[in-house]
Amino acid sequence: MTQLDEPTAPTKLGRKRDHTRDPEILDAALDVLAETGYDGMTIDMVAARAKAGKATVYRRWSSKAELVVDAVACMKRTDLDVDHLPDTGTLRGDLVAMIKPRSIEDAEKKLQIMAGLVSMISRDPGLAEAVNAAIVEPRVSVNRTFLRRAIERGEIAADCDVETLALLSPSMASYRVLIEQKPVDREFLLALIDGVILPAVGLKAP
Repeated sequence: MTQLDEPTAPTKLGRKRDHTRDPEILDAALDVLAETGYDGMTIDMVAARAKAGKATVYRRWSSKAELVVDAVACMKRTDLDVDHLPDTGTLRGDLVAMIKPRSIEDAEKKLQIMAGLVSMISRDPGLAEAVNAAIVEPRVSVNRTFLRRAIERGEIAADCDVETLALLSPSMASYRVLIEQKPVDREFLLALIDGVILPAVGLKAP
């Protein structure tokens, strides 16, 4: 048998990557991002928060930017399933029904994450699309659904600018958190509904 005829040793396959910890790591990344902002965040911080080895995180995400983009893209949309929204029979009732402690906490955390991403968005405008899809659009979709329902039952005029009106509360909540650095609490949301949204669609607050 010549050297060329000798059997070759089987090629060893590398260890298959374990993705079972990904959700915990992505949640930890969002928590750290909300607390420190993008510039202050490190992958080591995320690994410590997720109680994962640094090597585990680095094998999956080679840079902080990649980790943040994945975390934002996979952000949970709690309480914002447009197929299972409250239907009270009035626009105000529907909007008020969405004001729940968990919803408020979730929304405020998302805005804090947005605040943490401001510096990164300025360097990577493409990230703005992911942020909009994960943080802004879910709430806009809910408002859009409520407004269209109100039009269908004849509560508000059919020529209302639904798209602009749907952006009112997310925009003002963002301004309150990002610029004024104040909490988005129940009192603020009720004032927004009764003092801005209802008058904008031609309804009187009770």
